[in-house]
Amino acid sequence: MAERRTAKPARGVSSDTANEGKKRYYRIGEVSKITDVKSYVLRYWESEFRWMAPQKSRSRQRLYRQRDIDMILLIKKLLHEQRYTIAGARKKLREMGVTKALESGGLAIETDPRARYAKIKDELLAIRAML
Repeated sequence: MAERRTAKPARGVSSDTANEGKKRYYRIGEVSKITDVKSYVLRYWESEFRWMAPQKSRSRQRLYRQRDIDMILLIKKLLHEQRYTIAGARKKLREMGVTKALESGGLAIETDPRARYAKIKDELLAIRAML
């Protein structure tokens, strides 16, 4: 007869963090919902940003850590809000260093002053149009 095994915590959840409700690892579908980035885009970004390679489980599922999610949000900010190209975002992150970029939360990433003023001007014109 096979002996019974004791119950283990769910895969990807440590016993310390299970009580806090935070997971150690997230699957790609969960990350997609958290970051509001489609799964196929996340897989594409993995190919473009080589250092953004999540761990994989024995069943070959991608397992993202909180640090990976923070990096995805930073890349999303660079691409969508600050209008960098993928090559430009890759270069910017390389210049800043991945660790420094994560520590700053992306706040240290500045666009040139003319672009900032143009954005402010556009926002003010939009407000004036609403009045």
